[in-house]
Amino acid sequence: MLIKKSPRWALKESDATPESVYHQRRDILKKLGITLVGMPIATQANAGLFDAFTGKDKPTAKDNRRQLVTKPSQYSDNKLSLTPESKILQYNNFYEFGTDKSDPAVHAANFQTNPWTIEVGGMVHRPLTLGYEDIFSKFTLEERIYRLRCVEAWSMNVPWIGFPLAELLKKANPTSQAKYVAFETLYDPKRMPGQASRRLGGGIDYPYVEGLRIDEAMNPLALISVGLYGKTLAPQNGAPLRLVVPWKYGFKSIKSVVRITLTDKEPPTTWNRLAPHEYGFYANVNPKVDHPRWSQASERFIGEGSLFSSRRQPTLMFNGYADEVAGLYKGMDLRKQY
Repeated sequence: MLIKKSPRWALKESDATPESVYHQRRDILKKLGITLVGMPIATQANAGLFDAFTGKDKPTAKDNRRQLVTKPSQYSDNKLSLTPESKILQYNNFYEFGTDKSDPAVHAANFQTNPWTIEVGGMVHRPLTLGYEDIFSKFTLEERIYRLRCVEAWSMNVPWIGFPLAELLKKANPTSQAKYVAFETLYDPKRMPGQASRRLGGGIDYPYVEGLRIDEAMNPLALISVGLYGKTLAPQNGAPLRLVVPWKYGFKSIKSVVRITLTDKEPPTTWNRLAPHEYGFYANVNPKVDHPRWSQASERFIGEGSLFSSRRQPTLMFNGYADEVAGLYKGMDLRKQY
């Protein structure tokens, strides 16, 4: 008899929140959520300044996200309190739509993500092209409550919906020469104003690109997210699909992906290319390795209440996922290979 042992972050069926309670909680969180706006970007401000400001919600378009169905078993940390949905929707880094935290919700309000095409190619035996509906129909969706740690020293706990990145890569069947996985965001300056303006877009050379080693990409924690809080992703959160790598800083979790390429060479990554002395290829959460301009030893958790009442908490090695991923970096100097 095969006995499957669940990882420590997997919820038992008895621990799962009943659907009625889950939706009731969502309604409460919506009422409690207070939008956080107007924060300085990471390359221009010390992280300590992020505790200093608050603001009012800016108007956004009608919520057209659709409900998603997930399988009963949920891979989550059942000790985590969720960040209110309203804050996840309003407090974003997505420079394609502006550098203020509130910009993406405003400038992406009418961004259309259907139709959508994502290509998986490079060193694979079966190149894939998936359309919008394929993203949702070809994979079994599940909910995973993950910590999200930004390099700016703030964090959230998000109920993502998606499927393991490994499932997508296995469909393409990587060759034995493939060592890395490269990701690319949509490039469309007409619809993404930050790509058309260096001022609005933070001086980044677009399209946004990211990368993982293939063993990182195949780790069961690496997720392709297509939704959160029971619905499809909003444009400002990276619709229709984004990468979520919970043990790495948030900028590794590239949004609105259109291309995945398997390669034998370490791919360029946007922030490493822009400021290599500040942002390494690996970007693993490490409280012992500070950003050149602020400490990473603690973080401001964005939860219920106002910005001023957000609590600070110690940063965990690999964002709390050391048991699952530390072995990937055995023998590496995590200060040099940051």
